[in-house]
Amino acid sequence: MRDWFKSGTPWIWLTAGAVALALLMVAGVLGLTAMRGLGHFWPKPVAETTYKEKDGKQIRLIGEIREREEVSVKRLKEAGFDIGGEAVFVNRLLVKMGNRDVTGVDFRWFPQPLLGEVRYPGDVLTIERHEWGNFYGHLKSVKENGAVIASNEAAWPELQKRFERARTLFKEIHQIEKDEIGKINHGIEQLRLELRRGELKGTLTEADKADIAARKQKLDDSFAALQVQLQALRADIDRDTLVAEVMDGKEVEIKLALVADVYRANVMGLFDKVGHYFRKMGEFAFDDPREANTEGGIFPAIFGTVLMVMMMSVIVTPLGVMAAVYMREYARQGPLIRMIRISVNNLAGVPSIVYGVFGLGFFVYFLGGNIDQLFFAESLPAPTFGSPGILWASLTLALLTLPVVIVSTEEGLSRVPRSVREGSLALGATKAETLWRTVLPMTGPAMMTGLILAVARAAGEVAPLMLVGVVKLAPTLPLDGYFPFIHLERKFMHLGFHIYDVGFQSPNVEAARPLVYATALLLVIVIMVLNMAAIRLRNRMREKLRGLESV
Repeated sequence: MRDWFKSGTPWIWLTAGAVALALLMVAGVLGLTAMRGLGHFWPKPVAETTYKEKDGKQIRLIGEIREREEVSVKRLKEAGFDIGGEAVFVNRLLVKMGNRDVTGVDFRWFPQPLLGEVRYPGDVLTIERHEWGNFYGHLKSVKENGAVIASNEAAWPELQKRFERARTLFKEIHQIEKDEIGKINHGIEQLRLELRRGELKGTLTEADKADIAARKQKLDDSFAALQVQLQALRADIDRDTLVAEVMDGKEVEIKLALVADVYRANVMGLFDKVGHYFRKMGEFAFDDPREANTEGGIFPAIFGTVLMVMMMSVIVTPLGVMAAVYMREYARQGPLIRMIRISVNNLAGVPSIVYGVFGLGFFVYFLGGNIDQLFFAESLPAPTFGSPGILWASLTLALLTLPVVIVSTEEGLSRVPRSVREGSLALGATKAETLWRTVLPMTGPAMMTGLILAVARAAGEVAPLMLVGVVKLAPTLPLDGYFPFIHLERKFMHLGFHIYDVGFQSPNVEAARPLVYATALLLVIVIMVLNMAAIRLRNRMREKLRGLESV
């Protein structure tokens, strides 16, 4: 046994076991996140049952059964529930009742012994609304301008036809409000800035004022025409309504203009559910958020995360490589360089929120404020670069990840054989030519390793971004069709902050919980895709340099 310990075999098994345990834990976290997140898009059946209230009153209950957990009978009795029998533990169910505007609550726990027989009626509707969340009820009729067009079983096909019409009109209204009116507002703002710029420079003539006024009048006329078109579309989309009976027996009328989606989950077949599932996944990935980020999609957050990481990579890579090259190849190796290396290593351990405070003070207030004074005086007192934005967020994260790239590149430079440098110099190349054409290409895989680590850390950071550019909801993307096309001063959405906001700041936590899992899974996928692209590039570099490594 002593010889076995001295051979080091136990430590090999211990290390292998630790690696296996770590892999199992990672797989477990990813599996749980995927199961909870991906299951959110599957259409849930809508149950109908009865429930005995504490005062003995029997009510009808309609909703989705979301969770089931075991709870002690003693605890329920202390809460005032009348639970009979000898059981010590019973189940209680979390039911999503929807109809928040009618009942005031979206989710509620019910002890299972107090529930009646659970049924799944085929005519129960699940309605996703643009406001107030889901609605559940029995479809009674479809109306046009207040007159009943179809009722009972004939109402469902009529509702589907009119819902498609309403959805087409809604998209048309949204396109006009977002694109065409947005373009006019952008033009009016540019004319205001042009007028103000001329006033500040003192070069504004009466002819210029008249020209600007004429162009503004043209935009105002276009805006008025679009308003008339919008009013007509809104009157058109308000034409149709549906009437549904909710669980307390009241009939509620809902405008189809407020309906984002409607389906009867209890009668959907397998293929219908699969189609619904993938459609909802597509909406989640490519639509804008709604209902305080608890409904709809997260495309602006995906776009903001990827754009910020790419900008960070473009900034941090040359900075880190140049710093490493100077310290390794040109600087005299002495106490000063050793102190700088120690400082760089220590920077990697500084809390990220400190970088956020530094970015807010230096980049936003100092640098951005001075840029506004020099180049955007016509916009003041409204700041342009003097407020948090995607450029300052990228620079802050570039500083945060800079030590990783420097250390990794220095490691790569140290692994280049001395014979390669000497051979290049012996053939007549200068030191700069040797560095540029021979040493740096051989260091490429190490640089890419540093970049991979930087991307992984930057994509998951949230704390510094809350100070230098991330917001809960950004109405416009940093990239659009208006010159200069990429707007570095704009605030943006980020997947990590979206998880924090939806999970801990949402007024409807139960409804937002599946979205937290889905967004977390998407963030992991985005990081994996970015890292896989960098790893593929690094592997191609290694294949090209395989011959030189044996020199």
